[in-house]
Order: sequence, then structure tokens, then C-alpha cells
Amino acid sequence: MATGLFSIPEGMAYASIAGFNPVAGLYAGVVPPILGSLTASTVLMVTTLTSAIALTGQSAIATAGLDPHDAGNLAALTLLVGVVMVLMGVLRLGVVMSFVSNAVMVGFSTGIALQIMTGVFKDATGYKPPGHNKLVQVWNWLTGIGHWQSAATWVAVATILVWAVARMIPKIEALALLVAMVVVSVVVAILGTEVELVSDIASIPGTLPGLSLPNWDAMPHLAAGALSVALVALAQAASVAPSMPNPDGSRSSVNADFTAQGIANLGGGLFSALPSGGSLSRTGVAAGVGARTRWAGVISGVFLALVVVTCGGLAEHIPMPVIGGLILVVGGELIWGKVKDIGLVWHTSKLSTAAMIATFAATTQLPLQQAIVIGAVLSLLLYCVQAARQIQLVGLTRDAAGHWLTAPVPQQLPPGEVTVLDYRGTSFFAELPRLEAALPEVSGARNAVLVLVLRAMPDIPSSAILRLLERYNRQLRDAGGRLVLAGVEPELAEVMQHTGLTEQLGPDGIVTAQPEIFGPVATAVDLGSNWIDSRKTQQ
Repeated sequence: MATGLFSIPEGMAYASIAGFNPVAGLYAGVVPPILGSLTASTVLMVTTLTSAIALTGQSAIATAGLDPHDAGNLAALTLLVGVVMVLMGVLRLGVVMSFVSNAVMVGFSTGIALQIMTGVFKDATGYKPPGHNKLVQVWNWLTGIGHWQSAATWVAVATILVWAVARMIPKIEALALLVAMVVVSVVVAILGTEVELVSDIASIPGTLPGLSLPNWDAMPHLAAGALSVALVALAQAASVAPSMPNPDGSRSSVNADFTAQGIANLGGGLFSALPSGGSLSRTGVAAGVGARTRWAGVISGVFLALVVVTCGGLAEHIPMPVIGGLILVVGGELIWGKVKDIGLVWHTSKLSTAAMIATFAATTQLPLQQAIVIGAVLSLLLYCVQAARQIQLVGLTRDAAGHWLTAPVPQQLPPGEVTVLDYRGTSFFAELPRLEAALPEVSGARNAVLVLVLRAMPDIPSSAILRLLERYNRQLRDAGGRLVLAGVEPELAEVMQHTGLTEQLGPDGIVTAQPEIFGPVATAVDLGSNWIDSRKTQQ
């Protein structure tokens, strides 16, 4: 219920800030949460309008040169956003999020939480600090305390205090947000305190949203903008699952969440709603009042619908500073919840720390669509660096009992002996310099055999790695030695056959994988020993 009540002032405020009809923001809290919660794999995620989605939607409408108050244009935008989300879910493009590093996600989530807080500064204190940079806004807000309106500020402070007191009472701890909203709203009404109310944003109609048909002619002009809105919404939603894991311990599916948000927008677009996505603040409110199942989002949408129909006029009397104070609490709790993750990244590596800080800075200083691109690029760079560092070349020796033991990698291949090395890596092209430097020198390696175990190499490796193997085989052969590849998977062996590497290695140059892990290694060693014996006989 608390989540539904929050949807009245917060949804209307976000829509109004972005230049849309405030009622469209209100209706984004009815159908989308119901459909999104019924289909999402992140059970606590509430799908509704957020400030970032509203502002990105404003940019999409403005770029297309369309009227933001035309219901057909809004329906067209919301439906297109839904189509993009569903397609991304069906095509399983959520896997892209698995490549986003934890450092980047921590920076992005923390930045979003700060954005949530800066978005209600005016509601909480009556003062909207200048500056497009969120950090500058925080500074201007703190240093501009003289501009704060006393009535609004005291109402927000009272709301936070009531919430804090309610949190200390075990029986109502889970309902602290709802208790603070109701108690302070009633006190403000009794005292007649002059603060901004929901009714000052717009009147709440006493009817449910009717069927809204899209402006089909506007869709081609909105296609690019809809993609931007969808990406912003999905990126925000991606931070919900790590922040609000499923209470039953089940794992969330990014693809399922993509599809669920798409379904929510397809339904919301037909019923006068602005585009929606997983809301970290609204999900935080739901969790704060004790939500444990997906029915919390469903009930919030149903409850909001009942409030609109039965007592919309009463909801208009909720003070905006009350909402501002509670959103400050939600945002603060979200940031506090990231402190441990920030510390973990900080102590992991300097590169990860730099990526986290850069993503946070981009999220707080740039439009979200640009911050998403920066985060994706940083994640790619981190992946490349980490992949290159994962390369390992380990020597293997066999003791008298036939057990395989690890051994150092020799700097130079010993002549007349079989040397076994185990390659472990991703076969990513960034590994090439490290792998080439780790392989033993071949000068003076007459009658030497190197058995290179490739159990960990992917079926489709980097072509650069194959070229390295060709080059090393040629150098070893010129020195009078031989290269044998062991543990090669059938798919990889087929690739080597097509590239000509099999022919260059010669007969028995590739020993394919076997059920027994060290079976191919033993076979390759026997082949290498026989080859050395035959060479010595010929000489």
C-alpha cells in the first residue's frame, strides 16, 4: 500500500518535471507494476516511472518534434519501449549485463541512488539547487541552506524523525515508511502548515485510465528515442536485482526481467502510462515496508487504482515534503547498503576502483544514456585486462606412482626430453603477448618434444592464438623438435583441421580429449617419447 501511495506524488512529480501530463505519471503506477511484478524474476522489483526514464522520454519526444501532452504520442513511445524490451529479453541480450563488471555496477547503482536523492531536494526543502552535475547540486543544496523554506524543511525533518522512531519499535519496524507518511500528513493537515501538496502538482481524476491508442505516424520518429529510454530503464533495473535479491534465495534472470518490463510497458502504453522500468526507489519503499513476494508490486498497482477511484481527493492532501523526506531516507539507505561493496572494490584493485569512480562520476554528471555507454566501455576494458591476466602456463611432471604434479615452466626446452605444459586461459587475443613470453625458448631444443595441454581452450579460439601455435611449431621444428597438442576438444580439432594447423603438426600432432582427464596427456607423452627414440635411432 505504501508503494501505491508513493506512486501518487512521486509519479506525478516526475512526469511534471519532464514536461508531461502529471496524470500520465500517476497512471504509470497502476498497470505497469501489476504486469511487471507478475512476470519478473526479481520478485521485489517494482516496475514504474522513474525520474531518469521521464527525462529520457522527454528528450525522445523533443528530438522527434512531437507534443509531449498528446496522449497518442505518449502511447506510441511507451509501446515502442515495450517492444524493444521484449525483443531484448526474447533474444537473450540480457547476457550483455553479465559482462558488466561489479565495479561498474557499484558505481552506477550508487550514482542512481544519489540521483534519487537529488531529485527530491525541492520537495524536501522547497529549494532546487542549480547545476546539471548531481555532486554540484548536493554541494549547492548543502551550502544554500539559507534558501531552504522553513515549513517544508521542518516537515521533511519530522518525517525522517518519525520514520527513525518507528524503526526502533519492533512491531512496526517494517511499516516505518508508511507510519511516517500517515502520521506526518495528518499532523500537517491538523496544524494547517503551508507546504506544497500533491494537489499543487495536478488534480487526481476519479476514474481509471481508459484505453489509449498510439499515434502510428509518430512511431518512426520515436524509434531511436525509444531505444534510449529502454536502455536507460533496463540499466536502472539491472541495479535492482543486486540491491534487492529475492527473499527466497532464488536467482534472478536478467532476460526474464527484460521481458517483464517490456510486457509492463506494452500494457501501460495502452492505458495512458508513461514508459516504465524497474525502480530502485519504489522497490526500496516496498522492501522497507516488509515486502517479501511479487504480490507487493501487484497490490501496489491495485491499491493505487482503488485510491484513484475512491479517494483521489484525499490523496491530493499528502504533503510533498513528506514524500521528499522519505525518498531521502530510501536513497540514503541504498547508498549505505553499497558501502560494503564499495570497500570490496576499493581493496580489489586500482583498476576496478578507477572504473567504479568513473562510472559514478558519469552517472552523476552526464545524461544516463551516456553514462551507460561509458560503463559498458569500462566493463569491456576491465574484461580485456582481466582476461589477459588469466593466462597461466603450468608445468606437469609424473612421479614414480604415475601421479601428475605441477612444476615450474622451463625457460628453455631441454633437448631430447618430453616437456608437458598445461595452458589455462580464455584464448582471448589480449593474452597473446603474455602467452608468447611464457613459452620456453626453442634454441638448442634438438629432439625435444613439447606437449601443450589445451583442455581449457574454447572451441572457437582467437585466430591470433592459432597463429601463435603455428609460429611456435615452426620455430620448434626448425630447431629439431616437435609440438604435440593434447586434450583438444573435437570442435577445436575441426577448427585446427580447417586452418591447416593439423597438417603442420604432422601425424599424431593432435591428441583429442578423452573421458579421463590426464588420458590425452599420457598418450601424448608416449607419442613424444617414441618420436624421440625414433629420431635417435635414425641419427
